[in-house]
Amino acid sequence: MSEVQANLLYTKDHEWVEKLSDTVVRVGITDFAQDQLGDIVFVELPKVGTAITANESIGSVESVKTVSDIFSPISGKVTAVNSALEGSPELVNSASFSEGWMVEVEVSGADALEGLLTADEYASYIGND
Repeated sequence: MSEVQANLLYTKDHEWVEKLSDTVVRVGITDFAQDQLGDIVFVELPKVGTAITANESIGSVESVKTVSDIFSPISGKVTAVNSALEGSPELVNSASFSEGWMVEVEVSGADALEGLLTADEYASYIGND
């Protein structure tokens, strides 16, 4: 079974969202996603300052099996990028919910997190009932 953390929100595209403040969230891919991808060898992320739109690709993850898009769960502006992934993309495999985070985003609007899945909803979605 894949790890699903109760304090996070999720998407059906297998990204997680952690609310850091009223206006900033941290985004990464889920344990389920990294497990499906296999050994991650490269991560492409947007630059700080990039405006992003919910449900649009903001980068990609390359594994030994495939290349997969990273979709933004929210709209806003990228305020930080996890530069550790440049030299150590395998952090996404070993610590997808901590050191393997991808970007931090200043959200646009109070309703930016509406429509995301709770931990229970995501666990059910991936069959972790």
